[in-house]
Amino acid sequence: MSNERRVLVHADAEALAASITARFLTKVIDLLDERERINVVLEGGRVGVRVLEAINASPARDGVDWSRVHFWWCDERWAPAGHDDRNDTKARRALLDHIDQPAECVHAFAASDEGLTLDEAASAYSDDLAAHAEGDSSLPVFDITFLGVGPDGHTASLFPDSAEVSERDACVVAVRNAPKPPPERLSLTRHVLNSSQRIWVEMSGADKASVLGLALAGAAYTEVPIAGVKGRKRTVFFVDNAAASEVPEHLIARDY
Repeated sequence: MSNERRVLVHADAEALAASITARFLTKVIDLLDERERINVVLEGGRVGVRVLEAINASPARDGVDWSRVHFWWCDERWAPAGHDDRNDTKARRALLDHIDQPAECVHAFAASDEGLTLDEAASAYSDDLAAHAEGDSSLPVFDITFLGVGPDGHTASLFPDSAEVSERDACVVAVRNAPKPPPERLSLTRHVLNSSQRIWVEMSGADKASVLGLALAGAAYTEVPIAGVKGRKRTVFFVDNAAASEVPEHLIARDY
């Protein structure tokens, strides 16, 4: 299978979420026919939460054996457990609290009120990744990784020109100076994201158009972090018309 990037354009944000939802449910069922368990990495952006809500509302939701699906997060905001800013809080409300899934399948980052420092929380998540490693790798096999993108090109909590975006050794980094609030965060590193089998990038809105163009044009990942992310089997940019407005027509496929 080719690992080239593909851009799928949808009419609007609603159509975008519906398409991702349908593809996700189909792919998860197919993967569970091949593997005893699968790993999905979630993001906490606007489109990502909308997709989880759509999965929850889908008649196909209960056709998935969620006890064999492990959820991870690409990043997290350093806030107390249950806080509205936390990505896992939004995911639980949107989907995870509504499906039949053992607690051990949900791999949330530590919260700021759980007695760990930010660095200790990063280390703890690295340990959890290692505990679920498969084969010769020190990581789980991430079957599908969802990523959002900021108008500045950041993905997860890897921001342009930051030390974290160039980290090559650690699996998880503690972020203390994020340029958008909150400044303290936890994030998977680029090499961990790039270990994913499939990366699905979710982008909606005209403010993402220039970033998408730069990513596809091969911008430096230190300046446009999403440009440096690529799945081992497939990388798909799921975007709406507004986000695709600066992408050459020959690079895209319209999903409507």
